[in-house]
Amino acid sequence: MLSQQHIDTVKATIPLLASAGTAITEHFYQRMFSHNPELKDVFNMTHQRTGGQPAALFNAIAAYATHIDNLEVLTSAVMRIAHKHTSFNIQPNQYDIVGHHLIETLRELAPDAFTQDVEEAWGAAYGQLAGIFIKVEGDLYAERAAQLGGWKDFRRFRVASKTPESDLVTSFVFEPVDGGAVIDYQPGQYLGVKLHPKGNEFDEIRQYSLSTTPNGKNYRISVKREGAGDIAGVMSNYLHDHLNVGDEVDAMPPAGDFVFQDKQTPVVLISGGVGLTPMQAILNTLAKQQYRQPVSYLHACAQPSQHSFKDHVNSLKDQLNLSVHTWYEQADSAEEGVSNGMMQLEAIKDSLPLTNGEFYLCGPVGFMMFVKQQLLTLGVEADRIHYELFGPHQDV
Repeated sequence: MLSQQHIDTVKATIPLLASAGTAITEHFYQRMFSHNPELKDVFNMTHQRTGGQPAALFNAIAAYATHIDNLEVLTSAVMRIAHKHTSFNIQPNQYDIVGHHLIETLRELAPDAFTQDVEEAWGAAYGQLAGIFIKVEGDLYAERAAQLGGWKDFRRFRVASKTPESDLVTSFVFEPVDGGAVIDYQPGQYLGVKLHPKGNEFDEIRQYSLSTTPNGKNYRISVKREGAGDIAGVMSNYLHDHLNVGDEVDAMPPAGDFVFQDKQTPVVLISGGVGLTPMQAILNTLAKQQYRQPVSYLHACAQPSQHSFKDHVNSLKDQLNLSVHTWYEQADSAEEGVSNGMMQLEAIKDSLPLTNGEFYLCGPVGFMMFVKQQLLTLGVEADRIHYELFGPHQDV
């Protein structure tokens, strides 16, 4: 239990954190990977190079320091991070390593300000935070292991099928090598997948949204080929170019807090690019359940050749009260239900359940910020807007 003195001391360091910014977390990661290179098997090194992960960690540390006397404010953030941690198979002993390097980072970057009292306060504060995550993640691990088809640690899967969905997206179906059942998941969740690409020094772990209805037998993910040249996505390009039927990967049980909430109200699913993958799981599940409320699916992508699952989504109109509208940024189309350019909701606002619908967003950060602002302007309350972010967390 933190003392009031600990709380006051941590909050007093907030200006120091703000002035240092992401230099703190950049130094932290450099230090940790230098002393504990085995953790490169766990962390996404691409996000280290782009700066996304150091920025996300800094924001989390700053939020914790700001709300250390009212942790309920951070409940949703803790759950989101804990779900992501379990997809990496993070273990309690790794928190000791992180804590050590965090304290040493603060000492090295601010030797004058990092007094004995500050060190004691931050040590206690980190211990409290680590304890919260260890408890939440332990509960998630145990809950999944206890369910039918559940398991702990990584489990071996074999590629049962590999199907191109568009110019950029390919679907992979994984079935367990042991022949057993697999745990069900909530539509919107993702699968933590681990493999060791040929030529890589370390393992790679990525999270991919599950893109269809759970069936207890296998999992499907749909992966976009990311980037090209020096900025090519290591994992996505390896999956597209080298992972074939019969090959094997390791996977953790499904995780994620972006899930469909069945409130028996109208639903609007909005996706940009490969953000359509969790929407496929939600749409397919709604169709299977014969959901009776109106469902709107709004999707934006660059051009028709990159539009995955188009025909499948349209086929669901026979099973759902479903309306579909698409925007192509780089193509002119006269097709019904298709607009050209950026997604503009003002033009279709009369068809949207602005006063009582639940809105689900997934896509690039800039896209979601753009769409969310439109929804707020049209009168949709923020608590009816739910979103999923691929990669390190940012506020939308």
